[in-house]
Amino acid sequence: MSQTILKPKNQIPPLESGDLLTRQEFEQRYEQMPDVKKAELIEGIVYMASPLRITQHGEPHASIVTWLGVYKASTPNVQLGDNCTVRLDADNEPQPDALLRLTVDGQSRISEDGYVEGAPELIVEIAASTASIDLNDKLKAYRRNQVQEYLVWRVYDGELDWFRLREGKYIKLNPNDKGIICSDYFPGLWLAQDALITGDLAQVLAILQEGLKSPEHENLVNKLTDKGKVD
Repeated sequence: MSQTILKPKNQIPPLESGDLLTRQEFEQRYEQMPDVKKAELIEGIVYMASPLRITQHGEPHASIVTWLGVYKASTPNVQLGDNCTVRLDADNEPQPDALLRLTVDGQSRISEDGYVEGAPELIVEIAASTASIDLNDKLKAYRRNQVQEYLVWRVYDGELDWFRLREGKYIKLNPNDKGIICSDYFPGLWLAQDALITGDLAQVLAILQEGLKSPEHENLVNKLTDKGKVD
């Protein structure tokens, strides 16, 4: 005679890729799975990361965080996030590879339980290719919530897509005649595109130092310093 196994009435199901959930349901299930390192809710659908290879994700991710970390170190009232959850809206709770946010007069805030709520000014994702969710539903969610700049590094394609929000649309920023992409929202955040793609981190940081010495970055530092004093 078979026995029926009864589940506890209030047991919370585990997260599964493809689940259609509210943000509250997503958070409840995610909190019950401490061994899961990355899960995202994008347009109401759960996405869970596969194991990550060092060459396709680990090292590119580290290079991006290093680049942004140097910028943060030279720019007051800017916060860098590495793989932290963002409560973007009712249907979207991504965990971007990296983000920069203003801590004074910014678009986002930190909740009482320590999460980013709202749209950071800059988000970076390490993607496989153009087929990635990063350039489809996630891009739409970031654009709708007014993430001002969105950088996607397509590792397999050997390409970078850096978007700037203008009049509700993402416009791609192109390199200048020296092969450098310059952030429009964060003056001085300069990126040597080819050097990053080929793994020449020393050159990436050398070009960034040029940006940090620019008059535009100096003006930003003065502006953010003054805002911090007022607040």
